[in-house]
Amino acid sequence: MTQLSSILLIGCGNMGGAMLTGWLASGMDPARFTVVDPVLAEAPAGVTLLRALPDRSFDAILLGVKPQLFGEVAPAVAALAGPEAILLSILAGVELASLAARFPHAKGLVRIMPNLAAAIGKSPIALAQRGLGEADQARITALMVPLGTPEWFDESQFDAVTALAGSGPAFVYRFIDALAEGATALGLPADQAQRLALATVEGAGALASASEHAPGELARRVASPGGTTEAGLKTLDADGALAHLVAATLKAAATRSAEMSAAARD
Repeated sequence: MTQLSSILLIGCGNMGGAMLTGWLASGMDPARFTVVDPVLAEAPAGVTLLRALPDRSFDAILLGVKPQLFGEVAPAVAALAGPEAILLSILAGVELASLAARFPHAKGLVRIMPNLAAAIGKSPIALAQRGLGEADQARITALMVPLGTPEWFDESQFDAVTALAGSGPAFVYRFIDALAEGATALGLPADQAQRLALATVEGAGALASASEHAPGELARRVASPGGTTEAGLKTLDADGALAHLVAATLKAAATRSAEMSAAARD
């Protein structure tokens, strides 16, 4: 399988920058990357930084601008998205059909939903495609592996994926804060409570990732009958409180994702 040897990033903000950081941290040759960004102060060593679109071809083009700029930048990018280029997009709410309308000559189209943990190779990465053969789909998967855990989905599932994998880190951060605030209310100094909460979530996540057991079973194993953990879990589980809260949170995020997609189609 041949790798994608030349990759153009159009826009290198928080998410595009996190992806570039993850790729470079994995040992990928920075010469493979060209960034077009009018405001980025500097690019990582070895990465070409341009202020305007180049007049050359690339194996892959990653759209990383703000979604509201899609209509403005698409006509110029279309000239580069020819039959040899795979068009990648991390634009929230911009569906494959919209990409196909703007880039009809591209070799294939891929919609990507990562999160900022791509910078450390720990992001879930949802992928949906149109027009790719098996070989090119495998090349895209290989490109995404250094950033975390890529999985292919039907695009109809992307609103749910966005709510969980895209927005999910923010919900986890809020839970970390809530753990720390709860411990502070019990008398721990705020700075120590914050450190303990972070370490607790980091360790629990690492163990859950490495364990043969599902998270629910791990929780059961921590909770000795009649012990402190069981007492706390009874509060979280009372009347399905935690499950209902999380379901409502994800539903709100998924609904907003669907609204953004509908607005992008108009």
